[in-house]
Amino acid sequence: MLPRTLTGTLRRLAAAFPIVAITGPRQSGKTTLARAVFADKPYVSLENPAELAFAEEDPRGFLARFPQGAIFDEAQRWPALFSWLQGMVDEDRQPGRYVLTGSQQFSLLAGITQSLAGRVAITQLLPLSLAELSGAANPVTELDRLLLTGGYPALHAQSVVAQDWFPSYVATYVERDVRQVMNVQDLSTFQRFLRLCAARSGQLLNLAALAGEAGISQGSARAWLSVLESSYLVHRLPPYHRNFGKRLVKSPKLYFLDVGLACWLLGITSAEMLALHPLRGALFETWVVGEFVKARFNAGQPANLYFWRDNNGLESDLLFEVDGRVQPVEIKSGQTITPDYIRAGQKAGRIAGEEALTPWLIHGGAESYERSGVRVMSWRSLTETVEKLKLA
Repeated sequence: MLPRTLTGTLRRLAAAFPIVAITGPRQSGKTTLARAVFADKPYVSLENPAELAFAEEDPRGFLARFPQGAIFDEAQRWPALFSWLQGMVDEDRQPGRYVLTGSQQFSLLAGITQSLAGRVAITQLLPLSLAELSGAANPVTELDRLLLTGGYPALHAQSVVAQDWFPSYVATYVERDVRQVMNVQDLSTFQRFLRLCAARSGQLLNLAALAGEAGISQGSARAWLSVLESSYLVHRLPPYHRNFGKRLVKSPKLYFLDVGLACWLLGITSAEMLALHPLRGALFETWVVGEFVKARFNAGQPANLYFWRDNNGLESDLLFEVDGRVQPVEIKSGQTITPDYIRAGQKAGRIAGEEALTPWLIHGGAESYERSGVRVMSWRSLTETVEKLKLA
């Protein structure tokens, strides 16, 4: 198993809460991580028909098998589990007693909210980060190859090609998750909607335009987008909530949480094709934002990441708070730092005036230095960047 940054967070939370939940997209490594960190606990998959039937027919007898706790995989498959666990942990608050995993955020969190509030620590495991990928047997060292492959563990732990793996992943996701969450009659329309979302990764979300191009109602588009979010395939980055006296853009930006999946959905099949693709800049931005989201989640924290854009031409691709001050981040995919890049970084730094920290410019090249009041950072230094801020 590749080392996962969330491991330390899981152990910390398991020492304080009777239940720890791990959620995230399918194939992100939740089961593997849970079984590795909590190797002393029995493992039960509630996707196993025999186990699920036992649980539903005789819940007391089913749970009596695990007096010291257990790992319940895909816990949302048995909604009654949450109510049973509530009574059991109220009688015995032993820390780290139960571990729950699930791929459906809506179903899992609904059960937790209704029955286990205050008793469970919730964590989110996304595909591999840049830091985690460095532990792979054959780590990807070229940027375009990294963007094309993405971070799903199977693509780095097995000899499988991304272009062979993603089709079955998407088909399985559509067949299982979409039909479990909502009644989508035309799966081909949903798949087209998914591809249209990929084409908008890194852009402001225009729900009306997205629905129109997909040939569905705005209500359907909103519901389908919520399914993608609940499955941890996309993330909506909100505009920064403070108004520095400016007229702001209020729409969120849409990002895929795995850039390799976005590339496959766009029909990009090689690093050479990606290098010349008109959306390469947006895909690089997608990857960088995803790295920050992963870092926050791996630390057991909410994302708390934003962007800024106003009607006066000031913008920042990414924005977050550090000790009450604002850190603006500009993202450029080019390898050569041009004066335009520096000016973009300087403009991002003017958003919050004295409240802003030195702006960052994360780029696709290899050099890191400070220039004209802008901290230039190579994509290769992203791991160190988030660690310094205690984001990872």
